Amino acid sequence: MPPTTLEGRLITPDHCFDNAQLTLDAAGVITAVEEIPGQGENYLIPGFVDLHNHGGNAGAFPTGTTADCQRAAKFHRSHGTTTLLASLVSATGDEMAYQVQRLAPLVDEGLIAGIHLEGPFINPGLCGAQNPEKIMPGNPEVFARVIDASGGNVRSITFAPETDNAFELLQLCAQHNVIASLGHAAASFDETTAVIERAVELGVTVTATHLFNAMPPVHHRDPATAGALIAAARKGLAHLEIIGDGVHLADGTVDMLMNTGNAYGFAVTDAMEAAGLDDGAYILGSLPVTVAGGVARLTTTTGTPGAIAGGTTTLREQFLRFAARHTAAEAVAYTSTNAARVLGGPPALVGNPANLVCLAPNGTVVSVHDYR
Repeated sequence: MPPTTLEGRLITPDHCFDNAQLTLDAAGVITAVEEIPGQGENYLIPGFVDLHNHGGNAGAFPTGTTADCQRAAKFHRSHGTTTLLASLVSATGDEMAYQVQRLAPLVDEGLIAGIHLEGPFINPGLCGAQNPEKIMPGNPEVFARVIDASGGNVRSITFAPETDNAFELLQLCAQHNVIASLGHAAASFDETTAVIERAVELGVTVTATHLFNAMPPVHHRDPATAGALIAAARKGLAHLEIIGDGVHLADGTVDMLMNTGNAYGFAVTDAMEAAGLDDGAYILGSLPVTVAGGVARLTTTTGTPGAIAGGTTTLREQFLRFAARHTAAEAVAYTSTNAARVLGGPPALVGNPANLVCLAPNGTVVSVHDYR
């Protein structure tokens, strides 16, 4: 049974109240929001939205059992992430079909909002922490099979703009309401722009998979994949995944992208099973990973640093990191409402089920109120 009222310092990109009272009905629907005297002790903000997440708390979405995956999703929910896409990694058609079937119960439970396929139709020369043996050229038949096996729960796919049959992949995205996330790519500016424009013609939402990571650097005479995605976002034609953990991107890079109030940039964790746990040995897909100092890298036989292998933070941590440099309202947009727009837009407060996180002044989660 939801509480009848919630009180606190309500912060959204559109509303900032020093003290607000939200009235909820028996179903958890917010029926009224009013400002009340005083200063709220805790903060009420929209639930965090993570559209790229491989797991946490020793649960891995690409390889774990259903119980493992439930544990991972519940871990991130306990840290305020109320909307999450469970991300897989490059695999064979059979492996992906099995994996999406295993994740379906989490969608039914409301623990995840759907599934993100990160690969396998990516550039093998920019595979990052993906297994190069599992990467394949764009194959619409494999993609259609995995969509069907998921029961319609695939919500996003990462593929390289330069992969084979890119336009056919977009056709399937349009037919099944799947986000086309472009990444792990070496496509030129023009190649990437052509895929974005075709996606827009088909009504397909476009995102950038962890912008700048697993892409050629932007050069002033060759803006490449990242430059095309940033240019498209400035026109409202694409959205940009940003891993603002201080490892994947420097804080200054995040600020460069977000300082002008960019409504098309949003935080993701790219978290893997080590999120919330100590340094040590882990796995991402089929590849061994070593976490040292909170940084996950592929394990190498030479002892030299391997490729970055996902993240170890939560969106709560990224919210606090970003809010320390910007306003709380901007941080809410960055970690909640901008990503919600990718999935169709954040609903208005009044008249909709509550989807809020209560944070103490020190940033810890006091409670999560999600009655959707």
